[in-house]
Amino acid sequence: MACGFRRSIASQLSRVLDLPPENLIKSISAVPISRKEEVADFQLSVDSLLENNNDHSRPDIQIQAMRLAEKLKCDTVVSEISTGQGTVNFKINRELLTKTVLQQVIEDGSKYGLKSELFSGLPQKRIVIEFSSPNVAKKFHVGHLRSTIIGNFIANLKEALGHQVTRINYLGDWGMQFGLLGTGFQLFGYEEKLQSSPLQHLFEVYVQVNKEAADDKNVAKSAHEFFQRLELGDMQALALWQKFRDLSIDEYMRIYKRLGVHFDEYSGESFYREKSQEVLKLLDSKGLLQKTLKGTAVVDLSGNGDPSSICTVMRSDGTSLYATRDLAAAIDRMEKYNFDKMIYVTDKGQKKHFQQVFQMLQIMGYDWAERCQHVPFGVVQGMKTRRGDVTFLEDVLNEIRLRMLQNMASIKTTKELENPQETAEQVGLAALIIQDFRGFLLSDYQFSWDRVFQSRGDTGVFLQYTHARLHSLEETFGCGYLNDFNTACLQEPQSVSILQHLLRFDEVLYRSSQDLQPRHIVSYLLTLSHLAAVAHRTLHIRNSPPEVAGARLHLFRAVRSVLANGMKLLGITPLHLTSRRQRMSQQSLIDTSECFSPKGKCLNSSKLFQNILLKEN
Repeated sequence: MACGFRRSIASQLSRVLDLPPENLIKSISAVPISRKEEVADFQLSVDSLLENNNDHSRPDIQIQAMRLAEKLKCDTVVSEISTGQGTVNFKINRELLTKTVLQQVIEDGSKYGLKSELFSGLPQKRIVIEFSSPNVAKKFHVGHLRSTIIGNFIANLKEALGHQVTRINYLGDWGMQFGLLGTGFQLFGYEEKLQSSPLQHLFEVYVQVNKEAADDKNVAKSAHEFFQRLELGDMQALALWQKFRDLSIDEYMRIYKRLGVHFDEYSGESFYREKSQEVLKLLDSKGLLQKTLKGTAVVDLSGNGDPSSICTVMRSDGTSLYATRDLAAAIDRMEKYNFDKMIYVTDKGQKKHFQQVFQMLQIMGYDWAERCQHVPFGVVQGMKTRRGDVTFLEDVLNEIRLRMLQNMASIKTTKELENPQETAEQVGLAALIIQDFRGFLLSDYQFSWDRVFQSRGDTGVFLQYTHARLHSLEETFGCGYLNDFNTACLQEPQSVSILQHLLRFDEVLYRSSQDLQPRHIVSYLLTLSHLAAVAHRTLHIRNSPPEVAGARLHLFRAVRSVLANGMKLLGITPLHLTSRRQRMSQQSLIDTSECFSPKGKCLNSSKLFQNILLKEN
């Protein structure tokens, strides 16, 4: 891939350098586009070829680049060879570039970029991904939003690469909090409220019983006893717990449907309450379990009593803890799935916890512990709706939909949308996801409603409307033009820049597959959208000669296809805008280039809606 150009260049280099082409593939990279000047399509970093030499013995990089370039020759694929700062640059034959890229995008469809030689020889693996994992009987907190969308992205990417992925939602459905909740419901709960609004009522009960337990030791004692009954399998206590769990999962599934997220398995800490006792016995048999003066059981991971390396695995009453149940879950999943990799997606506050869990698995004799990986992320700050502080995800989703609907309501044409509520939600979700994914996952970031829906700039709103605009363009003109095309009609600088950028998609996917960071894809898609906006201002389809119009439509169709592929990987549903009374005639079509300023900047969302939809006659 990069449509085979990279392999062609590697083949020529291998003859000169006497190295296998496979050893050179990843040293040849597509050159990022430049607004100031036309750049080469690919470059070879000479430094990467000399990485085994130390700085003292290494020859001058620039001289080496020039000597290497002199030994290479242009051919039917490479039309020009030059040198840069420590690089050898390759320009692809322009007509070949145009024809090959556009054909490859259309032929490969959703697999474009994934069939690259960068992924050749990639073994297909069994991957387990644990993400989202809200606490049963509590409303879905916004803190679980990042775990949900990040885990969904990783799962999407791994599946796209052909791996066998199992998505697990490991619910927080066990622990002392259920002792409090069980006691609280017996004291303050109402069955009618539980059935009508389960999570809201359970949240209110939990808050109230916590206050009571802080002031009344008898309440705290009752909570402790209730959890002991759960651990011992008391039928009455388990029945109440099961009711809380079932009602909670029903509520969660409704929210996941709004997010477009699914799971292969709903698991939970409760599944491992018995197996955690087996883990404790195994730790004890290996001489790793130590009893404290308080009666708890701990594992000293340092071996020398370092307090920071001591992990508590059992309470004084013999009940299990979070770490014990995670150990049991990991062992069970290996037996069930025989995974090649297991990924945990949680906030960075749990970094130490997973380090200890993985280390305990190692000292217990499970060599596969090295296949376990924690993907941490930072905290989102500043999520507030007009009602005040937001703690629940559903409030955020409703706020997003409301704000988008208000934007749309100010435009007369919006009322013609077949499903304005769904459209508003999809645009809003894209805005939320793009703001979250623009930076490093590990970084905390300040949430801003203004940035999410800002009238100009790089937002999810911009991506959605770019896709909708290009889809509308296809539907309007596609029937008559999407046949063969003349490559000579796509040699303008705007066309070439888009083609060069399309070449880079496989490298972007490769980078994200290596570090599991979605920001590479986000940046790529935003640049692609800006390039499409600039091109659409000058490369008109309407009123152009059929041959020219057809070639340009192929170009925009390729952009939309790659844009949709990338958005889906991120967990965004690409938007198609259709109206009930749409008229497919060139007279009624609004020139969607009006959606963008002369510099290709996205105008406000209301203006976009107005210009993408068709006006009434």
